[in-house]
Amino acid sequence: QVHLVESGGGLVQPGGSLRLSCTTSEFALVHSTVGWFRQAPGKEREGVSCISRSGWTTTYADFAKGRFAITKDKVNNTAYLQMHALIPEDTAVYFCAVAIESSQCPPSRYDYWGQGTQVTVSS
Repeated sequence: QVHLVESGGGLVQPGGSLRLSCTTSEFALVHSTVGWFRQAPGKEREGVSCISRSGWTTTYADFAKGRFAITKDKVNNTAYLQMHALIPEDTAVYFCAVAIESSQCPPSRYDYWGQGTQVTVSS
């Protein structure tokens, strides 16, 4: 069982920023396609962003464009989701997922998922 560990969530005021991290000690995450998803209470899980294996391709949901940025850090074997200008509608559990073999973004399927980190945007 592969473990992905997310961190960086928390309570933030509207307009604030958070940086979410996703890492594992079990394989080179930075050499994989990585996606971020979120699920708000009572809603279906939705895709937020994706970064390809090479890092050359990134995709964003419309709500994330201009506010969120996905990156990978080779040194720390970590993927990040930097979020700015947060609004209450961004409140959700955020998950990272990894596609080991795919170089596409988004991939046809993700192989491993993290447990999620809670992001709450509230004054």
